[in-house]
Amino acid sequence: MTITTLTLCRFDRPAGRLWAFAQMGLSRLPLRRTPGLTFFKLLGSGGGAGFLPRPNPRVWAILCAWRSRADAEAALARGVLARWRMRADECAHLFLSTVTARGAWSGRAPFEPGEPGDGPLAALTRATIRLRALPYFWRRVPTLDRLIGANPDVRLKLGVGEVPWLHQVTFSVWPDADSMARYARTPGPHSDAIRAVRDHGWFREELYARFRVVAARGTWEGRPVQEVLS
Repeated sequence: MTITTLTLCRFDRPAGRLWAFAQMGLSRLPLRRTPGLTFFKLLGSGGGAGFLPRPNPRVWAILCAWRSRADAEAALARGVLARWRMRADECAHLFLSTVTARGAWSGRAPFEPGEPGDGPLAALTRATIRLRALPYFWRRVPTLDRLIGANPDVRLKLGVGEVPWLHQVTFSVWPDADSMARYARTPGPHSDAIRAVRDHGWFREELYARFRVVAARGTWEGRPVQEVLS
C-alpha cells in the first residue's frame, strides 16, 4: 500500500534555522535518489497559528509520497530524513493513508487513494495563487488563522508552502469527518473565502486531499505527537 509521510521539524537556535534553510536546496538531490520515493516537497511555514504570510524560520516540513510503508520506514531510519531528525530540536513524523485526492501539484497527482481505515482524519489543501489575486487572498488569511487557531476540534494545524505568498499549503488533523465538515461548511469567514476562490478564479493550480493518520512518532510542541492527535 502506498503511504504519505509528513515530517515536521522545529529549530530553536539560529544555526539550526540556517541549516534548515540551506537544506531547501541541498536536500533535493539526495531525496530524488531515495528508493521508493515517488514525490516530495520541502516546505517552509507561516506565522500565527501557521497560516499567516509572515515566514516562521523555526518550523519546516518535508512531505513525501512512497510506494510502500517499508520504503518510508527505511528512509526515516537513515539518509536525508534521519539527518533532519537528528539536527532538529523537535521532530514529528506522520504516516498518512490517502482517502481521497483531486487536483494537481506541480502538474502531478501525487497521492494514490487506498483502503479506508481508522484514525484521525487529516486535510491537505494546496494552491498556486494567481498574481492578480494575491492581495485579495491574503487579506482574508488573518481572520481564518484566528478562526482555526481557536477551534477546539482541530488537533494539529500547519500552514506551509514552497514559495512564500505564491504557493500555499494548509494541513490540519481532525478527530473525525464530522468535525472537519462542520468547520468547512459553517457559514462564516471560511465558507466565504471558499466561495470567493471559486467565483473569482484565484487559484492557477489546486489540490485537495484527505488522509487517515495511520501512525505518528516523535514529539510536537513538547508533547508526544500521538497525544497531540488524540
